[in-house]
Amino acid sequence: EVMEGSSEVQWFLCMTAQPYETVNFFSLCTGTENKLSTLSDLEQQYRTLRKYYENCEVVMGNLEITSIDRSRNLTFLRSIREVTGYVLVALNQFDHLPLENLRIIRGTKLYEDRYSLAIFLNYRRDGNFGLRHLGLINLAEILYGGVYVDQNKFLCHADTIHWQDIVKNPGSHPVVVPTNSSVTCPKCHRSCNGRCWGPKENQCQSLTKTVCAEQCDGRCSGPYVSDCCHRECAGGCFGPKDTDCFACTNFNDSGACVTQCPQPFFYNPTTFQLEHNPSARYTYGAFCVKKCPHNFVVDHNSCVRACPTNKMEVEDNHIKMCIPCTDICPKACDGIGTGSLQAAQTVDSSNIDKFVNCTKINGNLVFLITGIKGDVYHNIEALDPEKLNVFRSVREITGYLNIQSWPDNMTDLSVFSNLATIGGRALYSGISLLVLKQQGISSFLLQSLKEISAGNVHIAENKQLCYYNTVNWTRLFRSPNQKVLVRNNRNPLECAARGHMVCDPLCSDDGCWGSGPDQCLSCKFFSRGRSCIKSCNLYQGEIREYANGSVCVECDSQCEQGDDNTLTCHGSGPEHCVKCLHFKDGPNCVEKCPDGLQGASSFIFKYAEANNECHPCHPNCTQGTPLIAAGVIGGLFMVVIMALSVAVSVRRKNIKKKRALRRFLETELVEPLTPSGTAPNQAQLRILKETELKRIKILGSGAFGTVYKGIWIPEGETVKIPVAIKILNETTGPKANVEFMDVSMLRRDFHPHLVRLLGVCLSPTIQLVTQLMPHGCLLDYVHEHKDNIGSQLLLNWCVQIAKVRRICLFFAQLKIAFYVSDALFQPAATEAAQSCYSEWSPIRDEGFAIICLLPTAFLWLGDMTLD
Repeated sequence: EVMEGSSEVQWFLCMTAQPYETVNFFSLCTGTENKLSTLSDLEQQYRTLRKYYENCEVVMGNLEITSIDRSRNLTFLRSIREVTGYVLVALNQFDHLPLENLRIIRGTKLYEDRYSLAIFLNYRRDGNFGLRHLGLINLAEILYGGVYVDQNKFLCHADTIHWQDIVKNPGSHPVVVPTNSSVTCPKCHRSCNGRCWGPKENQCQSLTKTVCAEQCDGRCSGPYVSDCCHRECAGGCFGPKDTDCFACTNFNDSGACVTQCPQPFFYNPTTFQLEHNPSARYTYGAFCVKKCPHNFVVDHNSCVRACPTNKMEVEDNHIKMCIPCTDICPKACDGIGTGSLQAAQTVDSSNIDKFVNCTKINGNLVFLITGIKGDVYHNIEALDPEKLNVFRSVREITGYLNIQSWPDNMTDLSVFSNLATIGGRALYSGISLLVLKQQGISSFLLQSLKEISAGNVHIAENKQLCYYNTVNWTRLFRSPNQKVLVRNNRNPLECAARGHMVCDPLCSDDGCWGSGPDQCLSCKFFSRGRSCIKSCNLYQGEIREYANGSVCVECDSQCEQGDDNTLTCHGSGPEHCVKCLHFKDGPNCVEKCPDGLQGASSFIFKYAEANNECHPCHPNCTQGTPLIAAGVIGGLFMVVIMALSVAVSVRRKNIKKKRALRRFLETELVEPLTPSGTAPNQAQLRILKETELKRIKILGSGAFGTVYKGIWIPEGETVKIPVAIKILNETTGPKANVEFMDVSMLRRDFHPHLVRLLGVCLSPTIQLVTQLMPHGCLLDYVHEHKDNIGSQLLLNWCVQIAKVRRICLFFAQLKIAFYVSDALFQPAATEAAQSCYSEWSPIRDEGFAIICLLPTAFLWLGDMTLD
């Protein structure tokens, strides 16, 4: 509904009407959804009704007849045969409703969500006139919804109608029709059997359901089986065929009632393929049409107002259609009164965040004062003007744009600067663009708007608005029936004289949306992007262009710039260069000649000649290249696989070796139970077989034996452990046994600076197996590096000796030989050793000396490695 009191709106609605379309020989028109809202002027109310429905046969929507006085001629309503929504007749004063040809009400929308037919309050309280006869003599079926006929003071015969015969499912929908209260109502004609729409003989109700034979699937024209209608008929018929129906239950395909419209593809059982159906039709309401209306979009074989969420709208050969999104769909948002915003009346602070990043509005955008200033009744705060910038991403509105309120500090509509299309699939009293009574707006700034697909334009009562008079609105319209009302805005002479608010000189006569060369509807000379310019950069400028009509298009980057008198290109793309910057391959300019590019059946190789043109290599040059390339790639792949296999194998082997070494070098016995309370002997001794040991070379020898570098291969294992093997001389006699007895103590008292005993081999000559120190003995190291041993290293050795001395784990005859150049540290180390030696004199039968784990750590070995 339009605001009451606006004479401009009322005049506009009476001068313009929603155009109707012809589909299958039926004239279609769009209905309304104003309910009881009316214009303040009853004359305009009547003219609007007449403009909407004159010569209309099928109302695509709701038929609302409200606030019409008794002197109006309503005979133009006789052309209406079908209403897809609901029929509302209320607050009228005429005595007869001339809908004699209305046969079916589909009820796709219901009044108050319950009624398809609502007739009430049709009389004047202080008068003696009102609705007396319904005149619906051919109404045969209501497919969905109930009936409400009440509070019509002078209405007669409504209670005589057998509404259960008209309503398809009377048990599911209410039928409210009270008994006539008027005593002046005449009786039905005697031929009507007590059921009529009026007193005359031709006003009897025709029953098409309750009188049918049991064999009938739906409606009938009489009580016999031969009178049954086709199952697709609605509202009765005059024969048994699907072409004999008065109306169709589902779809009308060129006069035949069908369950569905012919599909775009059909299955051919001979070829086992889907083939195109030349008789395919689109579903538009209850009709099958060859072409959807221009402001609707095609989804499969249907004409829809908006694409579903998993599809996006594209245009192909001037046909808008829905196609599945390949990735994330461009964000389409519900408009006011649609989907998630069904209950919303305006954009406000509570719902504006729903429009963030929207590129398309499926529905309408409405700006009312309760949204901009806030709504105290509903506890909605005033809208922050900065938040209106969310609409800068919007490129299409499928419905209408209604601006009846706008922030005071915003002087234009630049938040819609990227809006290109207003679809008009839903209209606001026939209007698709409304800007009304905005005192702060001085310009539109709608530079991207290219099309208003349907509906009219109303720009009125905007006291500061300029530029409106310059716009050639017909350039935006798609139909000659679209109209524009521009009234009572700022005087154009005042705009030019006081505010210098005129179009840029580069704009054409089509006008502009604001000041500047980027606000023109079209350009006087040339355009570059959105801006109008005087000429293109054909011969000058850093970036050269060519003129495609009146549009300047940049030349391809592979084009070489011409001189001041030569064009750089004569079209877009690398094939339209006058001269190439690098190389020319056929008609195209390229950065380099093709080198091994995949062609239709083989690889392409070309070389550049002196004139920088690419020519194909001789066929023999490329013969076998794919095999070679495949071989090289395969070989590299195998090498990588082998390298990975070797790496994995080595890694597994190393892990296995580390685990084995840890098991043999660090294993400790579990502490045994000692019920006697006596401290157990916790020495652990591993007895090795001679076959497990292999000697490699001599490390050193002394009075009691020889030390070898060797390998220990534990029985049942594959790991090889480097060890030092000390073989006692056979001549040592009983002293060897003493040393053997001390082995357990050496094994037990492990210290970080002592060589660890791994085991003993009880061969004819006892062999002691210890860890191998890979860096050799201290004596050799001192001899070799005596000139390079500094004080820091000597001090580290002293610290290690002190740590060992603290636990005093020295065995007999500790011999330490230091060959150092600095005499300062020699006495200290010797004294420390001699002190510990004297403290442990009871066990010094055999001597052990110190060996270093270079560069810092000492470990203990037999003293025969030192002389």
